[in-house]
Amino acid sequence: MPDENRRKKVKLKPKKRKHSSRLWLERQLNDPYVKRAKTEGYRSRAAYKLAEIDDKARFLKRGARVVDLGAAPGGWSQIAAERVGAGKGRVVAIDLLEMKSVPGVEFLRLDFLDADAPAKLKTLLNGPADAVLCDMAANATGHRRTDHLKIVALVEAAAEFAREVLAPGGAFLAKVIQGGTEAALLASLKRDFTSVKHIKPPASRADSAELYVLATGFRG
Repeated sequence: MPDENRRKKVKLKPKKRKHSSRLWLERQLNDPYVKRAKTEGYRSRAAYKLAEIDDKARFLKRGARVVDLGAAPGGWSQIAAERVGAGKGRVVAIDLLEMKSVPGVEFLRLDFLDADAPAKLKTLLNGPADAVLCDMAANATGHRRTDHLKIVALVEAAAEFAREVLAPGGAFLAKVIQGGTEAALLASLKRDFTSVKHIKPPASRADSAELYVLATGFRG
């Protein structure tokens, strides 16, 4: 009997598309998380990465205040809003790009690196945050070492923002590139948080170099 998944796999005709574009589109069309996101109303397959991480770590608590950096298109904000509870917790999404409204999420179109961004955020939250999320990725160059350094720099900036807005006991979650977070960043997180660990959720593709660093128990 032929393999059912193989028989149903979508294949695209090569004409009018670059080979790399065709492979990417085929992967998207055959990705079960992409299909599931469309069925369940999530804006990206990335929503399941946050859901799977929180299923284990349980840091998105009911009534919590959450900040989602680089939030567009909003998949992580959707999960965060569900977990903290509509009308109980608060979620603020920040991005330079416009983002369609998400129920239970307030949106700020600004650069989180701006000097006044932390103050604006705490005013909107009416206090410090319980969790800061960062699923941002720097524009890829194709050179793994360069891309790794760019992402680490972005995570360092996000971590500094988190230190300014987190309440004691808060959590910080950010995407990095496999191969390990830079020693200086990891050491600084360990100084400021009681637990720091790497996580690769099932929704993160096996052939992807991405993984996540989760720091919990902010010392304030």
